[in-house]
Amino acid sequence: LSLEKKPVLIMVVNGIEIYSMKIDSKVTSRFAHNVITSRAVNRGNVAKEVFFDVELPKTAFITNFSMTIDGVTYPGTIKEKEAAKKQYEKAVSRGQTAGLVKASGRKTEKFTVSVNIKAASKVTFELTYEELLKRHFGKYEMFIKVKPKQLVKDFEIEVDIFEPQGIAELEAEGTFITNELQNTIKKTFSGKKGHISFKPTLDQQRTCANCSQTVLDGDFTVRYDVKRTTPDNLQIVNGYFVHFFAPTNLPNLSKNIIFVLDTSGSMSGRELEQTKEAMLKILDDIKEDDFFNFILFDSEISVWKETLIRASPENLDEARKFVRQISAQGLTNLHGGLMRGIDILNAAHEQNLVPKRSASIIIMLTDGQPNVGISNTHEIEEAVKKAIDGRYTLYNLGFGSGVDYGFLERMALENKGLARRIYPDSDAALQLQGFYDEVSNPMLIDVELKYPENEISDLTTNSFKHFYDGSEIVVAGRFVDSNQNHLSVDVRGEGADDALLYTTQQDAEQTAQAFQEQQYIFGEYIERLWAYLTIEQLLEKRITATGEEKENLTAQALALSLMYKFVTPLTSMVVTKPEEDDNEEGIADKPTEGIDIFTIVLYLRIDGDPHFIISVPQKKDAICFNINENPGMILNLINDPVTGITVNGQLIGDKRENSDAKIQNSYFGKLGIANKHLDVKLTVTPETITIQNGDEKTVFTWLDSVTLQQEGLTLIINRKKNLVLSMGSGVSFVVVLHQVWKKHPLHQDFLGLYTLKSDKLSEQTHGLLGQFFQPIDFTILEIHPGSDPKKPDATMVVKNNELTVTRGWQKDYRRDPKHGIDIPCWFVHDNGAGLIDGVHTDYIVSSLF
Repeated sequence: LSLEKKPVLIMVVNGIEIYSMKIDSKVTSRFAHNVITSRAVNRGNVAKEVFFDVELPKTAFITNFSMTIDGVTYPGTIKEKEAAKKQYEKAVSRGQTAGLVKASGRKTEKFTVSVNIKAASKVTFELTYEELLKRHFGKYEMFIKVKPKQLVKDFEIEVDIFEPQGIAELEAEGTFITNELQNTIKKTFSGKKGHISFKPTLDQQRTCANCSQTVLDGDFTVRYDVKRTTPDNLQIVNGYFVHFFAPTNLPNLSKNIIFVLDTSGSMSGRELEQTKEAMLKILDDIKEDDFFNFILFDSEISVWKETLIRASPENLDEARKFVRQISAQGLTNLHGGLMRGIDILNAAHEQNLVPKRSASIIIMLTDGQPNVGISNTHEIEEAVKKAIDGRYTLYNLGFGSGVDYGFLERMALENKGLARRIYPDSDAALQLQGFYDEVSNPMLIDVELKYPENEISDLTTNSFKHFYDGSEIVVAGRFVDSNQNHLSVDVRGEGADDALLYTTQQDAEQTAQAFQEQQYIFGEYIERLWAYLTIEQLLEKRITATGEEKENLTAQALALSLMYKFVTPLTSMVVTKPEEDDNEEGIADKPTEGIDIFTIVLYLRIDGDPHFIISVPQKKDAICFNINENPGMILNLINDPVTGITVNGQLIGDKRENSDAKIQNSYFGKLGIANKHLDVKLTVTPETITIQNGDEKTVFTWLDSVTLQQEGLTLIINRKKNLVLSMGSGVSFVVVLHQVWKKHPLHQDFLGLYTLKSDKLSEQTHGLLGQFFQPIDFTILEIHPGSDPKKPDATMVVKNNELTVTRGWQKDYRRDPKHGIDIPCWFVHDNGAGLIDGVHTDYIVSSLF
């Protein structure tokens, strides 16, 4: 009997085979220690570049990274960010390349490292990260992104969990799990221990019987909860403690909720429909004991009712009718909307319209930035904080990339809430509804966990405005006497029926006895949990702090980050790896959730030609190029045949030629913005703004302060600064006026153009700028010294072209027209050749309209 051996088909990408990938997670008392190990071999006969890509949870901190090449291990070291940056720049100046970058996604941050390895050589990557698992809807969730990109001979996920309270339930699922793969997830739990394993064979990984592509592409999620015989659990180990508080079987408080919704013109279309869809579902979930109201803000403020209204069936039906007829128009009076909501809550409490023991919440949603009424964000923050005065919780939801997320986050944190991004995808309505579900069941208000002051130092946050059903409060601290082994805690809070007063105590011996039963513990886990939570909270407080307070918080967070080897926004990891007998430096940064100012930016600078910046949010990076053309030329910037919107710009030059300059300066001296569907044309120069609507013509100057609204068009002129234009489907532009000294011997006034709502244009949009309104991807390789030691060159792979690009900075003048803000970018030479479609002369047009 002879058996024919079936060939094993393994996908080898670019000569590189990943033959092993293991994800090992150990969870002890909600604190997860995760190690990802990937092994690859170069099957080719020449040296190849190997990539290691991992997507990590946003809440995780990297603690270690190393590479082993041909048996030699090259570790990473964590340093203060500036010190790491200097080491990195020194390496770049020696011709060595960057090995490690991070970029932010919706739930995850992307970690990428690449290294050249010789033919037939092997490399092992090992990445370690830690995170405190949060409890949502009654379960702790651990999220693992699975994306090996090719078949892996030895692929395995293993999760071990130890919980001293005992495990009540445990489940695991994957978005990519097929019926064939379902049985490969093994799950067991008993008492205090739980175990999950997922180890598909090569054949089980295939998309079809003889395919070489992998089905492993998606999210693998582990969820569990613990047994709760008491409202809390207190653990003490080696001079540190952690206190978990999550009472059950308490009645829910009634809530007083104000929805403050942006209905400006930019919300029109899909965003508004998704918001209305979410609000209708939320109305289905509001309880009859709750009170609620809607505030709408655009250029004006409108309310559904003048007071808070009880959620009776009749009132809910009326509210649904109100939501269905909401439409979008005008500008964004965010300050007015919030203040009206706060006034209504204040009146409801002062007039005893709502129960004394109830939770008052404001949920504000916006997709833009304040541009009418009070538009200074710092003034708005101060006014809102003063008006709320600690009485209510403010949650800010930022819809899309046009929001100033830093402003929303600061304002929420100052008012005991949080900010959340709502991503403009098909599931945006579910994102909105999901957020509401998290805060829809308050059980306690004004919760405080009190510890003996003379026994405890370095306590994490121990007072909380609200406790929601299904969540958990976590407090950690350090004993003054590291040998102390006993702790007593008082917990106070206001419930639906009466005040909660609860006392708990714990001995270290009880904790130690519990941990003797398990083998999953990793190091001093309670101390690391305390450090993780402390750093997280210091960084959060730092967001709203200023001056000396901010410096102190930064110093504390940095010291802990370095001591416990966490990659945080204040630290970076420097990796030393070999290449041709020289050291090569890579750098890992922890990005922060910041302001996505715009998707695409066109801006000018006073000492050069028109500069274009293309922001690529998924890479947290930007590409820039400039156009060198003669004064008088007109360039087509944006052309959308669907919305009928076009933008053209005419170049002007200096007052006289500068004999010292190799290339003569030119700027945009005139912009033409038109919408043929509205029969509107806007001509902007450094002197005047002219609107032609059919046969009617209106002329303004930059000395005017104007707010103009007509059908399909909104125009705001901020005197001698900028103008904001919104038209048609909600497309928004900002034109910035750059003024120079009138007696300047060389330069003259010019204009800058910024797009705020480019996503409102169609997929058919093109033009020198418009072509980049669709997603663009690029890869940076081979960073090496350029002609300027401070600006390294690199190879960019974009649109199937390999271009030599230079790292530099360009200025964004939108917020600071005088000085600008430096934006780092990769500069594409030769009028954007290879980046833009065609050549730049293809975009020269004969007239402004």
